[in-house]
Amino acid sequence: MRILVTGHTGYIGTVLMPMLAARGHRITGCDTDIFLRCSFGNAPRLYSNFALDVRDLRSIHLTGFDAVIHLAGLSNDPLGDLEPKLTMAINAQASFALAVMARRAGVPRFVFSSSCSNYGAGGEEVLDESSVQRPVTPYGHSKVLAEEWIGALADDSFSPVFLRNATVYGLSPRLRFDLVVNNLAAHAFADGRVFLKSDGTAWRPLVHVEDVCRAFIAVVEAPRDAVHGEVFNVGRTQENYRVRDVARIVGEEVPGATVTFADGADADARNYRVDCSKFAERFPDVPFSWHVRSGVRQLLAAYAEHGLTSADFEGPRYQRIAHVRMLMKRGVLDSDLRVVRSRTFAEAATV
Repeated sequence: MRILVTGHTGYIGTVLMPMLAARGHRITGCDTDIFLRCSFGNAPRLYSNFALDVRDLRSIHLTGFDAVIHLAGLSNDPLGDLEPKLTMAINAQASFALAVMARRAGVPRFVFSSSCSNYGAGGEEVLDESSVQRPVTPYGHSKVLAEEWIGALADDSFSPVFLRNATVYGLSPRLRFDLVVNNLAAHAFADGRVFLKSDGTAWRPLVHVEDVCRAFIAVVEAPRDAVHGEVFNVGRTQENYRVRDVARIVGEEVPGATVTFADGADADARNYRVDCSKFAERFPDVPFSWHVRSGVRQLLAAYAEHGLTSADFEGPRYQRIAHVRMLMKRGVLDSDLRVVRSRTFAEAATV
């Protein structure tokens, strides 16, 4: 298949691209690569790509592709809170516009990277794909709207599919430290504290980045009838954890680490557990091979190999929101988070 992957140089994209290539797909990326200087360990492989903001793609760019995997967007709650209207413009409106252009260009499969953040204030109930969505952040709201709008485009020749990813963790060439497992493991490794910013009572479904990529591959390769217009929670039902239980696992893997709480830490409004059995039943041969403890061990080994320090993971190189703010201050990004082409990007983006 010929596949376009938007956001291909990000946290998930840099893991997904070589996995797609290994399966023989002809892949093209689309990314402005604003995290160019944020590689952890070896830089990601380079692939044929459109060096464009996803908002600037047009139908002519999409002609001839068999599928679009749409990862690009403002990738988490802190970035979403930076400017809620911009979050809606990029994550919802631009995603819908891209889907419209893909359908117009004759692309038969459109795979949208959604989120279990859609469930938001879900409480103690285990939620499936038909459950009421209660997003509590601009990021979650933007994903809910994008699903609704793109889903309305489904017809006999255009098949959108929606993957509501659990909270992702694990090693990537574009590692993120603003994700709960990665962050707790980093604190424990670098300064001996398993540092919680909430009271740890909230539930989170968790999934390794490699398993997320296996899900994307499964739905992009699946027969139309298996995925047309479908929504899937991506993860494993048994991998729902309270944040404090993740902290306990990290503490057990880092001898001597102590659990500490930020000043004023209280309950997180984002609290949800999800049922992932639909994906498992539809794709029984897709091997989700990771669990949180093995992921923590993988991360700790990588932190040791690369000599991770607190300054590294708390600074603008690996914290997405801090990096974006830095690029805006330096004039690399404008107020709409577009790359300012009048400067040499690689030079200006140096951390």
